[in-house]
Amino acid sequence: MKIARRIVSNAFCAISIALILFAFPTVARQLQGTNSTASRASISGRITAISGEGATNVLPGVTVKLTSPSVGPAPQSTATDAEGHYQFTQLAAGTYTIEASADGFKTWSTTITLGANQALVKDIVLQISSVNQQVEVQGEAAEIATQNVAITATVNTDQLESLPLPTQKFTEALSLIPGVVRTHTGKLTFKGQAESQGMLVVDSAENVDPVSGSFSIPIPVDIIQSMTVYSLPESSQYGGFTGGLTTIETMPPSGTWEYKLRDFIPAFRGKNDSLVGLANWTPRFEFGGPLIKNKVNFSEEVTYELRKQPVRGLSFPVNEIKTRSFTSLTNVQVILSPRHVLNFNVNTFPMELDFANINALIPQSASTSYGRSGVSGGFSDSYQFVSGAVLNTMVRYTFFDSNAHGQGPADMQISPEGWGGNYFNRWDRKANQLEVLPAYQLSAKSWHGSHEVRFGADLLYRQYDGSSISHPIDLVAQDGSVAERIDFQGAGLLSATDTEVAEFIQDRWTLNGHLTINYGARLTTQSIGRTAAFAPRIGAAYSLNGGNTVIRAGAAEVYGHVPLLAADFTSNQERMLSFFDSTGALIGQPIVLVNTYLLSGAPPSTPGVPREPGSSPRTFSWNVVLEHQFRKNLNLRASYLDSHTVDLFLLDQIVDMASGTGLLAVRNTGTANYRQADITAHYRFGNRADMSLSYTWSRGRGDLNTLSDTLVPFQIPVIRPNVTGIVSSDVPHRVVASGFFGLPWKMVISPVLDVHSGLPYSNVDVLQNYAGVPDSQRFPVYFSLDVRLYREFGFHIPRTEHSKTHKARLGVYSTDITNRLNPHDVFNNITSPFFGQFAGFQRRYTGLVLDLVQ
Repeated sequence: MKIARRIVSNAFCAISIALILFAFPTVARQLQGTNSTASRASISGRITAISGEGATNVLPGVTVKLTSPSVGPAPQSTATDAEGHYQFTQLAAGTYTIEASADGFKTWSTTITLGANQALVKDIVLQISSVNQQVEVQGEAAEIATQNVAITATVNTDQLESLPLPTQKFTEALSLIPGVVRTHTGKLTFKGQAESQGMLVVDSAENVDPVSGSFSIPIPVDIIQSMTVYSLPESSQYGGFTGGLTTIETMPPSGTWEYKLRDFIPAFRGKNDSLVGLANWTPRFEFGGPLIKNKVNFSEEVTYELRKQPVRGLSFPVNEIKTRSFTSLTNVQVILSPRHVLNFNVNTFPMELDFANINALIPQSASTSYGRSGVSGGFSDSYQFVSGAVLNTMVRYTFFDSNAHGQGPADMQISPEGWGGNYFNRWDRKANQLEVLPAYQLSAKSWHGSHEVRFGADLLYRQYDGSSISHPIDLVAQDGSVAERIDFQGAGLLSATDTEVAEFIQDRWTLNGHLTINYGARLTTQSIGRTAAFAPRIGAAYSLNGGNTVIRAGAAEVYGHVPLLAADFTSNQERMLSFFDSTGALIGQPIVLVNTYLLSGAPPSTPGVPREPGSSPRTFSWNVVLEHQFRKNLNLRASYLDSHTVDLFLLDQIVDMASGTGLLAVRNTGTANYRQADITAHYRFGNRADMSLSYTWSRGRGDLNTLSDTLVPFQIPVIRPNVTGIVSSDVPHRVVASGFFGLPWKMVISPVLDVHSGLPYSNVDVLQNYAGVPDSQRFPVYFSLDVRLYREFGFHIPRTEHSKTHKARLGVYSTDITNRLNPHDVFNNITSPFFGQFAGFQRRYTGLVLDLVQ
């Protein structure tokens, strides 16, 4: 009751603050209306660009033009100073067009309406121009910015367009970032922890499956403006995770009508010199423009995906993972005034994924299929006061309906050669999530430097209802006899709810042009989990050598959400284990594993009585980075990260053969430790070439039975006793190179090289128990070279407005162009005649690029 009262009290306070802050714009407008004068207005701002490794660089010497037909035909022009600042003063009220241009960058322009006596601040981020324009950047390099104290890796629009991403999903670009590894099962891991223990934030809102935490809500890659992965969170606004933090900023609707049509040509599959149907068809259509000029802008992105992905090691046609999905993302931007903007968006994302987990050892008949549908919609309100203070309010609601099932009702069989029968588990979940995030940023304050203070609240409600039903599993020995049978009993009806209220505050303190300190804290109250979780954070950036060298360091404590899968774990079906000898005779009596919670070594809870699963997980991380600019087009960055997580939720099987009793317990005692050192070089030759090369050393250790490893995305058939050891994503050594080169005849080539240590795996016996040290074996060294080669052509559509020039992009791409045989699977059962042999070798895949991009 105390927790409930505290949450209600905190929620009431936070909502009251939000309502008060909501009223400020109206009051401010009324006060402005009564105090307007004939004094002149101004426009100022700062121009920056994002480098290939994610650093924000100021741009001196950028030409900024200001025109206003309504005020006067003569344009004004200025250039940014050494800090990237520009300013126009003594302006009359009216409509203005701001245009910023620099060699090697796309020209940026926008139209604004300036009120009387208004001091408008308009910061600008320039994007690298298309490489086929053959323009080189001249002049001296900008100093490395110290405003961002966090160590980040950023992928921008141009990189997403040019990189050879096989399925054109943003998650593929994430795996190219140091510290982000994709396991052989397809899971993304950040800092040694699965994506479901991390967080994906899109336009300030959480964008994950409310139940599992997976990155299951798609974001079309074509509308992503920037995607950033944080080694540790810079802002105290972020919480609810223990792994990595990924943020995505989407493109606002354009003020001019535009369209883009991509991948609209289907790919056909051929076998034995004949066509056997479609292989892939993944058209993507984006369009939008002004519904009311300078007032309401609109954009729509539609993606359809029909994909049949072949899996090596199985025979055609029962070797395909089949995907059918449709995504529609609608954005509407309402410009109430130059300082007041509303944004609305709705995302729908149905999908069917058949035979999702097949490989060389799992045929289609023994696989599981996955489906989802849902909608995520919300709005954001941004208002800038005359003082420069900004109020942002975000509200987002998500409905997520998901299910998974096997291919039939037959008992599942696990033999030394792989899986047989039908996958054992079927689940359905209907989840709801509501997030409200008001945040207020004060205008810059001067006290021993400049302070940018931001504070707010984050209200999060998560709830789901569902079921999880399983049928028997047989563990079969090499001679065909059943060694163990797992039965299930109980209704398996599930339901859980969690409410979190967090308050946060932070200050970015710029003492001078060389030193910036960012510090803050977040206080969270959870209805399941912790009653008060206080998470401080601090970071600093210091520049020397005339701004060519920057040292960054930071430390942060972060508390994660309590997984809803843990919140009602005791309502799951109970497992009953039966063991047999080689003649088929039952050994002893069947053992029922009672579902329970074990909290930090305390005695088992009363069977059948649900209890809270325990405190939410907590991570403490620190890092340090040294970044140096050797010349105008070459940057080098070296960094070190150390992260320790405690109180992770894990699933542990405890069996006492002597007494014939057992438990299947959720513990909140899991740990994860991760260390990483990396060095990254970024080279840019004008806009003809842009390349990044990184080497990463890492070490991941922790408990192997976390909920993310045992229940996500699908429940594993056999749950072993928990052990601590090498995590499944541990890659001690990794080299990644990516970028683009301009070639003769206006061709562009974009390669991606990924070389890393083989992923770990464990040997097992007939009962799937570890045979030897867990994860002590490794796959061979992984080597992959993907390439995308294309050229853009201009063309005219007859009888169109002013015979406008359009662009088409034509080319080819190839994944694993060297055709190196990287194995996906291994026979790891020590009783198998194929023990130790690798299988599922991946091969080269080649396709066409044909896009209408303007």
